[in-house]
Amino acid sequence: MTTTTSHVTTKIPPEMAGYRLDKALAELLPEYSRARLQQWIRDGHVQVNAEVLRGRDRVRGGEDVVLLAQTEDQVDWTGQSLPLSVLYEDEDVIIVNKPAGLVVHPGAGNPDQTLVNALLHYAPELAQLPRAGIIHRIDKDTSGVLAVARSLLGHTHLVAQLQAHTIVREYQAVVCGVLVSGGTVNLPIARHPTQRVRMAVVRSGKPAVTHYRVIQRYRAHTHIRARLETGRTHQIRVHLSHERYPLLGDPLYGGRLRYPPDSSEVFQKVLHDFQRQALHAERLGFQHPRTGDYMEWVVPLPEDMQQLLTALADDMRLKN
Repeated sequence: MTTTTSHVTTKIPPEMAGYRLDKALAELLPEYSRARLQQWIRDGHVQVNAEVLRGRDRVRGGEDVVLLAQTEDQVDWTGQSLPLSVLYEDEDVIIVNKPAGLVVHPGAGNPDQTLVNALLHYAPELAQLPRAGIIHRIDKDTSGVLAVARSLLGHTHLVAQLQAHTIVREYQAVVCGVLVSGGTVNLPIARHPTQRVRMAVVRSGKPAVTHYRVIQRYRAHTHIRARLETGRTHQIRVHLSHERYPLLGDPLYGGRLRYPPDSSEVFQKVLHDFQRQALHAERLGFQHPRTGDYMEWVVPLPEDMQQLLTALADDMRLKN
């Protein structure tokens, strides 16, 4: 890893007289977390009027502060020139539309050719951020909108909004079975006790809440919109499968493919050929880290899900 040192200067304003040093710096330099600032203070990288103070020392107002901000490149992944659909970008965030089939970051079995590799080629400065700025993930075979932090300020604020459950994340999905109405699943999720590639509803797991509502019912399927209150791994897939309405095409949680009675061979082929979970991250919204303004992006359904919904509608019309 390489270390980058930034020379940061600021002045304690008079209205902060009496503040702890670490609290004053956390407000003056919001691009850095308070924990990171406290560590730099302990390491002697902060001077106040040319003196090294403790984090708990009180400031009087008017002091000159010099910070040597030392950051290490957080990843050793390499950038690759890959297709990348950027919906929006500024100095703090990048919003992308991820296609189905693209892995978000390198790992076992996927050492490269991932979204992170594309992002590092597009914006090499992401190497200095944890996980190259990725603050939340969507599964390889899920399509849709995803936020990437581009600066320390963006990373700090977006992670805080995730933890506070204030980021809006809405999905469209097609589930097997006909739902009577919408609802909420509030059940903890953890790694499956015996099948390590799966997640499961586990009493000792982390809290997980999914809200869903019906968009359209078909003969044996339901088109729904789901909103995440939390963001556990495979959350929508696990929750809906637990409720006995697994996502169509889900290879882990979907079970055996079943066709509606008397369905045509053409329709059966459409269902059989849909080889991914029918899940699309449609909407993402949050307060911008720098301006505080609420911003939102909506990505239409990809072509394969549009064709699936057309086939479901055709099947229902032909059988009515």
